[in-house]
Amino acid sequence: MRITVLSVPDCPNLPVMQDRIATALDGRAARVETVEVTEDAEAARWGMTGSPTILLDGVDPFAAAGAVTSVSCRLYRDEDGRVEGAPSVTALRHALGIGVLVRTVTPAAK
Repeated sequence: MRITVLSVPDCPNLPVMQDRIATALDGRAARVETVEVTEDAEAARWGMTGSPTILLDGVDPFAAAGAVTSVSCRLYRDEDGRVEGAPSVTALRHALGIGVLVRTVTPAAK
C-alpha cells in the first residue's frame, strides 16, 4: 500500500497526522511519503481537500462527498464527533485495513 500525506507548508496538523499513522501502523513496515502542496492546480491534481490529506494508493479514504480541492486547512471528526486536525488512530487503522483485536470474555457458568 502506498501512503501519501499531502500538506501545505508549515501545517500544524502534519506532525499529528504523521504520529497517528505511525501509531496505527504499530511497527508494520510501510513507506509514508509526504508531499508539500502550494498551488491550487497541484491540489486539484492530487485530489487534496485540505491539509493534511492522507491518500492510500492514491485514494482519500476520508473524502467528503462534494468536497472541493484546495490549499487550505482540513479538519476531521473523531468517533465522538469532536473536531481534530487529523483522523483518529482508530479511523486510520480501519482505513489501512488493520483490524483491532477484540477479546470477548465469556462469563463463567454457574
